[in-house]
Amino acid sequence: MNQKNIRVRFAPSPTGPLHIGGVRTALYNYLFAKKNGGKFILRIEDTDQTRFVPGAEDYILEAFDWCGIEFDEGVSKGGPFGPYKQSERKNLYKAYADELIAKGYAYYAFDTAEELAHLRKQYEAEKKTFTYNAAVRQNLNNSLALPAEKTQRLLDDKTPYVIRFKMPDDRMVRMNDLIRGAVEVNADVLDDKILFKSDGMPTYHLANVVDDHLMEISHVIRGEEWLPSMPLHILLYEAFGWEAPEFAHLPLLLKPDGKGKLSKRDGDRLGFPVFPLQWRDPKTGETTRGYREDGYFPEAFINMLALLGWNPGDEREIFSLDELAEVFSIERVGKSGSRFDPEKARWFNHQYMMKMDDEDLADLFLPVLVEKGYMTDRDFIVEVIGLVKDRAHFVHELWEQSDFFFKAPDEFDPKAVKKRWKTNSYDQINELKEVLTAIDDFSSENVEAVVKAWIEEKEYGLGAVLNAFRLVIVGALKGPHLFDIVALLGQEETLRRLEIGLHELGRKES
Repeated sequence: MNQKNIRVRFAPSPTGPLHIGGVRTALYNYLFAKKNGGKFILRIEDTDQTRFVPGAEDYILEAFDWCGIEFDEGVSKGGPFGPYKQSERKNLYKAYADELIAKGYAYYAFDTAEELAHLRKQYEAEKKTFTYNAAVRQNLNNSLALPAEKTQRLLDDKTPYVIRFKMPDDRMVRMNDLIRGAVEVNADVLDDKILFKSDGMPTYHLANVVDDHLMEISHVIRGEEWLPSMPLHILLYEAFGWEAPEFAHLPLLLKPDGKGKLSKRDGDRLGFPVFPLQWRDPKTGETTRGYREDGYFPEAFINMLALLGWNPGDEREIFSLDELAEVFSIERVGKSGSRFDPEKARWFNHQYMMKMDDEDLADLFLPVLVEKGYMTDRDFIVEVIGLVKDRAHFVHELWEQSDFFFKAPDEFDPKAVKKRWKTNSYDQINELKEVLTAIDDFSSENVEAVVKAWIEEKEYGLGAVLNAFRLVIVGALKGPHLFDIVALLGQEETLRRLEIGLHELGRKES
């Protein structure tokens, strides 16, 4: 592989929010470029103005910024092959469409939308599918069927037309896909795709091939949904006399049950995002959740996506972006679709939380505390995080796991009270209060040793006393090691909570 000439691109359409499948496609392009010392380009393909959605392009740029995926050239960076937005390149494409007509690889088609709709209905009535191809084109309103003078008259009269590619007759198109291997398709089953529309804009097929050629793209790495377009694109390169890039079509991201392509509807139904960032539809005002707003770290999100369809060849699962670039290879991308697992996504985020420095997590957790109305010593927050972060998947979950460190319980879990506050609990906790009052060294280890020695001496049940102790300190049977909790709260606060608990729970009648 010639490392100097590796150039890949991600070319989204600004028709809405970026699906995580699109992010994965961009990620694989990025990793391929970095692994091979190449360039990664962002091109916006906005030739279909009817589907353009305001804000979608900015969303795409913001999403990649959050993900940490950087482009070497593109709409946000510029570069020697610009402009990188197809609507700003629209004056280029007509000449290439005309070249294909001159060479006999394309033709003018004057059929109206109404005429084609009527034909489709006729075919449907006969339980057939209408395809605009060699079998029917001679009977339709196009420059292959019409006399040359009539075609010219229609053009002179500015009659609306499209330019269609002329599929070769009985031609086996042989292609190679870096993931799927050899692919063969007979051109007879393909339709004469529109290359240039009546609104003066190229379709995706023409603009895509022309831009990839002009931008010297060496490898086209894109989603499986474009595999049916590969024969046309290969034939277009051939018609222009250009060397085609190498192609790789990535497997689909599948629903959690593995049946069908992952969609926004699946996320809504099962309660997980399918977009990197939150998206607000400018037409409906509907807001759709995103991984960023749900509390995912971008590094965890990217790590999770990388392993949906690709594997490193060993048991490793945790990779930084740089580490992924070192080991990535197209050869290890699978052919079959990858089932998306929301729980695995949460697992990845938890792994990154566990790796993160407690000081850094404290900075992220502080706004949550401020919102709840609790301001306290930062060192205290850092210690709390060290005790509870293994129980949380997200920063916002730290509050649920640690609220009792910041406020004494104002209510006690009824189920825990019923189960753990026994007839002798009041007297035992009252006695425990005296034991704790006499302790000089209130470290976790020392308090634990003293309390357990007292329980053993009194021949009380260890579980009964410690569960009642946790209940009055926390308000529920949750939290990290009990003696770590009281050591961090301190002697004064621990004793205060015992007083509150004794008062609120009182004696339980036998």
